[in-house]
Amino acid sequence: MIKMYTTNWCPWCQRAKRVLEEKGLKFDVINIEELEMSRDELEKITGGRSVPQIVINDKPIGGFDNLFALNQSGKLDELVQSQ
Repeated sequence: MIKMYTTNWCPWCQRAKRVLEEKGLKFDVINIEELEMSRDELEKITGGRSVPQIVINDKPIGGFDNLFALNQSGKLDELVQSQ
């Protein structure tokens, strides 16, 4: 299961969504603005305060840069295989 914590205005969130969509992966989008979630709450859940924050199989992987690096190295495929 993939969860992505986002906001409406975040361009990096859109890029992260595109990476996952291009791989044909399903993911849940959790808009922290719509939920009125504070950055402190986000940090407690994911370990990060910025968006996007991506969690794969209950393991926080970080933001877009981390997702991009995992995808480039092929490790993203390994992470989602057990999904």
